[in-house]
Amino acid sequence: MTRATIILSKNRKKRIEEGHPWVYASEIDRMEGEAQPGDIVDVLNHQRKYIASGFWNPASQITVRIVNYQTGIEMDTAFFRERFQRSADHRRRFVSDVDCRLVYGEADYLPGLVVDRFGGVLVVQILTLGMDVRRDAIVQALIEVFAPQGIYERSDVGVRSLEGLEQRTGVLYGDCPRIVEIIENGLKIEVDIVEGQKTGYFFDQRENRASIAPLMTGWGERSGIRLQDVPAEDGAGVKRVPVNPNGKEVTFPYWDGATVLECFAHTGSFTLHACQYGAKKVTCLDISEHAIDTARRNVARNGFEDRVEFVVADAFDYLRQQARGVDERAARAAVNREDSSKVDTSKKMTAGGGRTWDVVVLDPPAFTKTRGAVGGAVRGYKDINLHGMKLVNEGGYLVTASCSYHMKPDLFLDTIQEAASDAGKLLRLVEWRAAGKDHPQLLGVSEGHYLKFAIFEVRSKR
Repeated sequence: MTRATIILSKNRKKRIEEGHPWVYASEIDRMEGEAQPGDIVDVLNHQRKYIASGFWNPASQITVRIVNYQTGIEMDTAFFRERFQRSADHRRRFVSDVDCRLVYGEADYLPGLVVDRFGGVLVVQILTLGMDVRRDAIVQALIEVFAPQGIYERSDVGVRSLEGLEQRTGVLYGDCPRIVEIIENGLKIEVDIVEGQKTGYFFDQRENRASIAPLMTGWGERSGIRLQDVPAEDGAGVKRVPVNPNGKEVTFPYWDGATVLECFAHTGSFTLHACQYGAKKVTCLDISEHAIDTARRNVARNGFEDRVEFVVADAFDYLRQQARGVDERAARAAVNREDSSKVDTSKKMTAGGGRTWDVVVLDPPAFTKTRGAVGGAVRGYKDINLHGMKLVNEGGYLVTASCSYHMKPDLFLDTIQEAASDAGKLLRLVEWRAAGKDHPQLLGVSEGHYLKFAIFEVRSKR
């Protein structure tokens, strides 16, 4: 049977020829032949030169999603098996953890399909009609390539409505326990595949979480702790031990560690990494009691209970309160610059708070899903970063991220710069990162470049 063809308009940008996998309705001149929604069609330019093949959905503004650049392709089990094997080979080469994102939609040449591996369970998210009508072939190919104990679907996202699809969840194959334990960078982490956000856990920050390791030690000297040689217990030679300003030995093993505040903690992933890398004390904050309960269990799984305190609060309110306290303490101390031991006690402390940390981590959810809401997102990012950097001890570090696609990298950095100017801070950029290697990016497809992650050293202008 002859395959239907899509003829593209003459006056359009040549995005498809440059590798972009989406054909918009506005770029199509006409269809020749007949196709059912979800069928494969060939895409031709206005001169009828073949460009690519993809699946067709007339109900979506993204009318064709490209899956291949040679005609004659059939999206059957063999097709998915080959694509999954290719995806597995990439992860095997670049990702040390078994638990990771196995399939990342367009970046793995499978538009609208996401697959995450949590222990023995694969969690699948199907976002497009072309993938939805091939659910059985997808499941069979996943079984053949990855041999999971179970496959669970989490297609409970609003974007499916843009494809004319209803939301779906449930077991597609085998045994799928609700709570699964995964290993990330050597840490044990609990994942709720049924009620957890998105597919249950955010793998995209794996390498970014590991990148905070250098920030977690080297702070003991600020507390007056130094290493000193003392006689060994057996009288043979000396040993080097940490001692406080009074010369007394410090027995706390994390005496050189940072104090850390993690906001928008969700299930405490940055908290866990901070503890693993030697933090002295971590404040783990989220507005959700359910999220904090999960973070508590994750902390207990890894034996970090003695170094973590949990706070259930709105991060915006908490950061503002602590920052007001810092400002009030500074105003009280400003009465006598020559003698910093004196303060102006007539200035009352009204805000409370005033705590500071060596490292402040801000990993908020997306503040905007649309281009029209960028203005509000900018205000939100500026607010949390301005107050967050005020809470960083002199020479400490601000770890900050944005997963809002419409918050472009330059705009994100400009927003942080404005916050630094208003806060009277100087920032030195020491890390600039994106999503991890299990979230590859297609060159020229800006829609996949959503995650921005930065580490700044923070110093005062005065």
